[in-house]
Amino acid sequence: MKRKKHYPAVHLALILAGIVMVFPFIWMILSSFKTIGEQMSLPVKIFPSSFTYTENYRQALQAVPFVRLYVNTFLMIAGRCICAVLFSSMAGYGFARLHFPGKNLLFSLVLIQMMVPSQVFIIPQYQILSELGLLNTVFALIFPGLVSAYGTFLLRQQYMSLPKELEEAAVLDGCNPWQTFAKVMFPMTKSGVAALGVFTALFAWKDLMWPLIANNDINQMSLAPGLSVLQGVCSTNRGALMAGSVIATVPMIILYSIFQKQFMEGIAQTGIKG
Repeated sequence: MKRKKHYPAVHLALILAGIVMVFPFIWMILSSFKTIGEQMSLPVKIFPSSFTYTENYRQALQAVPFVRLYVNTFLMIAGRCICAVLFSSMAGYGFARLHFPGKNLLFSLVLIQMMVPSQVFIIPQYQILSELGLLNTVFALIFPGLVSAYGTFLLRQQYMSLPKELEEAAVLDGCNPWQTFAKVMFPMTKSGVAALGVFTALFAWKDLMWPLIANNDINQMSLAPGLSVLQGVCSTNRGALMAGSVIATVPMIILYSIFQKQFMEGIAQTGIKG
């Protein structure tokens, strides 16, 4: 029987790295319960005198309409996830399984879009919404996520990993290409679809620049730009800023806790080769 090798130095380094990564989040939570005096005290106080001090949370909730921001954010996430799954699954299946002229060229354009910074598309997207009169709307938040190059690539890799015998059996049973996709192939990619949905939700949740540009009405913003507004309103009270950050972070922590497996699978699947 082989003995398991232990690497105490590696374990110690990983523990220290984990502490460094988690410390800012812990500091945010602790600071959200501190009074203004405790925030400014020297030497720096790590722990608040009481965890029952909720004035910072009250100020944050009064300064910014978090309920409305939550609604806008969830509508944005739902819209982007539905569009990403719908269009990326069809495009991914087409690039993985179908043969048509210009297939490699079109897929190269998808890859190029992944390589180009998203800021390049801000001006054209803004002009399109401006001409349509859709600025300061929830649809403006969803618009950049109508298509997903990342989702197309992810699901293409997923479809290419499936055995061809599934398609051949479907054809023998009389299925046309659409029925083969909808009834046979798409249900086999549930893990990839779930991973795409989780990553799309994560990217939408932390999107700051586009919602701040497209919507200048606080009631039509999402959480990320809402926090930037909170920073201007509560600039003298860092505790309220930390409280607002905690309020905005909790739902994504819950989402990650529930779909942690899909996060890991999504990262692994992007490396699958056809």
